[in-house]
Amino acid sequence: MLKKILKIVGITMVVLIVAAFAVPYFFKDKIIAKVKTELNNQLNAKVDFKDVDISVFRHFPRLAVGLEDLQVVGIGEFAGDTLLAVKQIDVALNLMSVIKGDKMDIYNIALIQPRIHAIVNKDGAANWDITKPDTTAATPADTSKSKFALRLQQYKIEDAYISYDDRQGNMALLVTGLTHSGTGDFTQDQFLLQTSTVADGITFRYGLIPYLSQVKTKLDAAIQIDNNSNTYTFKDGKATINNLELALQGFFKLVNDSTYGMDMSFKAPSTNFKDLLSLVPAIYKTDFDKIKTSGTAAFDGFVKGNYSPVQMPSFGLDLAVKDGFFQYPDLPKPVKNIQIAMKISNPDGVPDHTVVDMPTGHLEMDNTPLDLRVLVKTPVSDLYVDAAAKGKLDLSKITEFVKLEAGTNLSGLLDADISAKGNMSAIEKQQYDRFYAAGTLQLSNMLYKSKDYPDGVKVNNLSLQFNPKNVTVKDLNGQYLGTNFEANGEVNNLLAYTLKNAPLDGKFNFKADEINLDKWMGTTPTAADPATAKKDSAAAIPFAVPANLDIVLAANVNKIHYDKADLTNVSGNLLVKDETVNMQQLKANALQGTMEINGSYSTKASKTNPDINLAYDVQNLDVQQTFNTFNTVQKLMPIGKFLSGKISSQLTMHGKLGKDMSPDLSTLTGDGNLLLIQGFLKQFAPVDQLASTLNVSQLKDISLRDIKNYFSFENGRVKINPFNVTVAGIKMNIGGSHGFDQSLDYTLQLALPRSMMGSAGNTLVNNLASQAQSKGIPVNLGDSVHLQVLMAGNILKPSVKTDLRETANSLKSQATELVKNKVDSVKTTVKDSLNQIKNTAVNSLKNELKNQLSGKKDSTQTAANKPLDNVSKQAGESVKNTLNGLFKKKANNTDTTKH
Repeated sequence: MLKKILKIVGITMVVLIVAAFAVPYFFKDKIIAKVKTELNNQLNAKVDFKDVDISVFRHFPRLAVGLEDLQVVGIGEFAGDTLLAVKQIDVALNLMSVIKGDKMDIYNIALIQPRIHAIVNKDGAANWDITKPDTTAATPADTSKSKFALRLQQYKIEDAYISYDDRQGNMALLVTGLTHSGTGDFTQDQFLLQTSTVADGITFRYGLIPYLSQVKTKLDAAIQIDNNSNTYTFKDGKATINNLELALQGFFKLVNDSTYGMDMSFKAPSTNFKDLLSLVPAIYKTDFDKIKTSGTAAFDGFVKGNYSPVQMPSFGLDLAVKDGFFQYPDLPKPVKNIQIAMKISNPDGVPDHTVVDMPTGHLEMDNTPLDLRVLVKTPVSDLYVDAAAKGKLDLSKITEFVKLEAGTNLSGLLDADISAKGNMSAIEKQQYDRFYAAGTLQLSNMLYKSKDYPDGVKVNNLSLQFNPKNVTVKDLNGQYLGTNFEANGEVNNLLAYTLKNAPLDGKFNFKADEINLDKWMGTTPTAADPATAKKDSAAAIPFAVPANLDIVLAANVNKIHYDKADLTNVSGNLLVKDETVNMQQLKANALQGTMEINGSYSTKASKTNPDINLAYDVQNLDVQQTFNTFNTVQKLMPIGKFLSGKISSQLTMHGKLGKDMSPDLSTLTGDGNLLLIQGFLKQFAPVDQLASTLNVSQLKDISLRDIKNYFSFENGRVKINPFNVTVAGIKMNIGGSHGFDQSLDYTLQLALPRSMMGSAGNTLVNNLASQAQSKGIPVNLGDSVHLQVLMAGNILKPSVKTDLRETANSLKSQATELVKNKVDSVKTTVKDSLNQIKNTAVNSLKNELKNQLSGKKDSTQTAANKPLDNVSKQAGESVKNTLNGLFKKKANNTDTTKH
């Protein structure tokens, strides 16, 4: 009995264990389909995920469901922008709710490595506004029919990356290494949520001013949640930014789908200057705990009001430092007498009412004072600025006051005394008498080295002259990556660029002796190790054209090296605007010839696949050097590998570049012409194959001169328009296409003297003639043979098919001629018969008329002797006999075309 009970229990346990493993898989497809359907039904975006991991053990007794590699990609104006990418979403569900299918109870959610890219474009549209309109909004919600029931107890976000780019408001926020967790009873309408947040780095920029730069942040807050009013109230929130502690209080409220209400304030309880000093990244990163400080500081602020696409809350920030002092214990000199008073205020949320006022900014380094003051008002409607900066600084002594990153060297002298006052509208309207600007900035003998610039950047001299109209760059010269350069010009809107992030408008003349673009652009020659080369290729990114530039650059460079190309006497104009570089009459000597380039390079549409639109005009370039230098030429003109000589060409093309700055061949489209001035073709497999087939040694090595053809390319193929050429007395017509994959599809028409062919070639031609004659096609071979050659295969392994042009073209024309001859024969025979009948009829009528006039009348005349009846019968019989004769003759003849 006991054995029987144990056996039953054992079987039951096995069944339960098997069921535990099997049940999730029974419902996996159902869960995947339900989740994808719900997401795509609710969102105006492309939602997808790699897989669903289901387990009853990970959160036992609840069902664990994990979404792998979730992606939410925008559509419409944000097409291609990834709003959200999550490595894994782990959800704990009620198993029975899944089985029943009427609802799903969710208890726990964890987001592992989410990547959020939030964007507000210049028109104010947000890429996260992807929820579809609720068409049932007019009908009260029936919560009893909901497919999802939230019984959330806790949630967690682990190692998140958040990027917020507000292009309309000209601000950006970047959060890296964010981990956040919260616990609370979400089943209640009112409950307390305990949260903990840690971020490795927070960066915040407004305009061009970085208010926070990679600051470490920690926030512990208890939030009272009221779901009835959608209000979240902070109770005793404590935040730490680097070394600065802040106390938070206030509330955040969801007014509607697009409006958020808030009344938040923060204040630093500590008045220690050192805590505020920790916000300076360069100081905080290096031995910050060892710094000696003194002085007092105050830091507080608030945000109050509603935020929506058409409204901002009011805000304010106060910062004050008195008698600040700091010194590293192992450095000889302190930075002292630091005085700062700054207030940022906006009383009503209208952006144009924002005021930034810093009447005092002062510090002393080695008893040398630096002073700064600035007042900014009406930043939107008509920017007003009243600012001044004055001071001298020996850059080599900075290391006596501040510790720089390892490997960083800095030297040089900076002397500035500048001031400006007035509205931007005065400059825009060229009313320079209403805007005051004066002063100079002089930088001399500056040298900067760091881990990012190990070769160093040297500025021998930089001289800026400030006036109401612009900032004149009187002189700039220095060295970078082995290049000696000099420049001068003017900047017309430095204030708008600095404070409003308007595109920097300027004109410059630039000269340099030698530029190695491989170094300037961060590219290196292809690595010998394939693994290293693959890694370098994966890490490579194209040069991104800055978005906020409007620069005209007139350049003259003695020599430019890029990849395998060396260009000398380079000159031309570059227009940098709207994330695009436009090249105008960029001329250079290269590859033993000259070239001129017009066109554009743009990273506006894609930072990883730039758009190119180029027009080349090259003259007298060496074929071999051109082929070996440019990968594109190797695809467009593969014959160049076997050709020596000089070429001239005009070419236009557009397409995209890859990450390694090489053309993406699948996107290239264009056309042009090519003139081979003089050349020599040798060891070209397709021609060698033809020479062997025809047994013509003169085709082995070919001397060519003044050959011009026209071509176009698209979808990976180059089409060559038919052109005529004479090679060693052989007249040819060549046309067809080849692919970027080296495949061939060409037709050659040859007029080949038989005297050039050896016995094998003549045998081939005679056999072709015999085959044609056996099909009823007469072929008369003279001293010159007309051949048609079909060339296929690829460049290295071509296939050649030959045929007599007479056999290829004469069959159709001969058939047409035979039909024409038959028809003409019938016409002639019938015509002759009708003429004979006509003459007979006329003679008979004449005789009848003569007899009647003379009184002769034969009453016994038979019908056969009646002229008209006779004529009719004779005509019918004549035509009938003629046609019968023709077709009988055809039937008795042999049709040689059938053999």
